[in-house]
Amino acid sequence: MANLTQLKMLEDLNGFLLVDKPEGIAFSTVVKTVKRKFNLVKVGHGGSLDAQASGLFILLIGDANKFVGDVMGADREYTGTLKLGETTDTGDAWGRPIPLPSRLATLDDLKGDVFQVEPRFCAIRKEGTAEYEVVDTGDHQQFLAHVYRMKVEEVEEVEEVEEVREVREVKFELKASKGVIVRALAQDMGATLTSLRRTKIGKFDVADAIPFDKLLETEMKDFASVVMPLSVALKP
Repeated sequence: MANLTQLKMLEDLNGFLLVDKPEGIAFSTVVKTVKRKFNLVKVGHGGSLDAQASGLFILLIGDANKFVGDVMGADREYTGTLKLGETTDTGDAWGRPIPLPSRLATLDDLKGDVFQVEPRFCAIRKEGTAEYEVVDTGDHQQFLAHVYRMKVEEVEEVEEVEEVREVREVKFELKASKGVIVRALAQDMGATLTSLRRTKIGKFDVADAIPFDKLLETEMKDFASVVMPLSVALKP
């Protein structure tokens, strides 16, 4: 149980907390859990991350929330896997199969400015279970994103499906602007996003993040030591 000195210290704590979020946990759950466990007053974040994805998730503690725009606006980097030759209404592995687009985007199409529309269907994890349900989120407005780099590498041999199309697994590396929807990129390519991991947000790297399960084991008295001070986080 925390003593009054520890509680006062946490009340005055300001900084960035880099978390390595595992698959299967909603980003909102991470925020709520950290806030409750460490008795924090003000906890924000620097950009959402799908429950199905893992990787870097930045929590903003106290006065760090004043710099949310800097984190939100930073470029992102990802790694993941795609299944080419089939896609779903959500763009990921939890959706329902749909016909391939009439025109498939190539890697050259996905470089530079890219107009995107978020898929209207989204796979959401049922609370308290490991199952997902597909939810219709309605039509979304088109917006502009920027893809700096998308590198694809084969990881499995081609598989024949119904003798009319080929399905193959590839892994990819992606660097893009804020707001890019990787599921939408997958749909445009006639692919299914089968895994996604965010590795960087601006200058912050998942290699410097604390795994969420290890964070849950951290004692109240040690919590400040895993928070990056503003003087360090804001250094150019």
